[in-house]
Amino acid sequence: MNDVLPFIGEFIGTAVLILLGNGVVAGALLNKSKAQNAGWMAITAGWAFAVMAGVYTAKAVGAPGYINPVGPLAAVLTAGLQVDKALMFAAAEIAGAFVGATLVWLHYFPHWAETPDPELKRACYCTAPAIRHLPANVFGEALATFVLVFVGTAIVEKGINGALAAPLGGALVWGIGLGLGATTGYAINPARDLGPRLAHAILPITGKGGGDWGYAWVPIVGPFVGAAAGALAAAKLVTGA
Repeated sequence: MNDVLPFIGEFIGTAVLILLGNGVVAGALLNKSKAQNAGWMAITAGWAFAVMAGVYTAKAVGAPGYINPVGPLAAVLTAGLQVDKALMFAAAEIAGAFVGATLVWLHYFPHWAETPDPELKRACYCTAPAIRHLPANVFGEALATFVLVFVGTAIVEKGINGALAAPLGGALVWGIGLGLGATTGYAINPARDLGPRLAHAILPITGKGGGDWGYAWVPIVGPFVGAAAGALAAAKLVTGA
């Protein structure tokens, strides 16, 4: 059982991340929600707290607390994590994100029919750019994820890998959202985007539109590129590997 707990933890932690993160987006966007029009500050703060809750949950179950496939990728590149384990972590995180998005659909069930705009409904699940310029969008996701991995490594390297790691990680994500997130919606996490996008495609959401699959590769490729660069740079400049 102990062998599977890390993967179960990543699954549950990512589900919590998406339930709270996509939940705050749904609250801000869907009609007749008490939080409707709460705005960008509420959304970025909600995602910061969602990250903290997800990391704490994953670690409590026995997982590393990545809740993001870029974490295992960084560990493969700099810490010797086996590729098969990294893929299993990523699969658990995508599945957890799907479940979290499904719970958002159930929680806000009456509100989907009250919201006529299909793009607002899709935005409760996955990201889309403010201006569709694919090279700039990929760069934006890569840069934001570079900051996530590089600064996250700096936090851990300074010995803050205990109780304070999760809230500081949440604060980092909050800063990324405020500083860099307004262009693409800052997926910075392939599971965060792909799992809910799959849920949007499968769930019988009232009045939903298409899943914008032509853009779906951007919040996957961009974060992986940025994470790889961030992990390698941190290994040289922060950890001294």
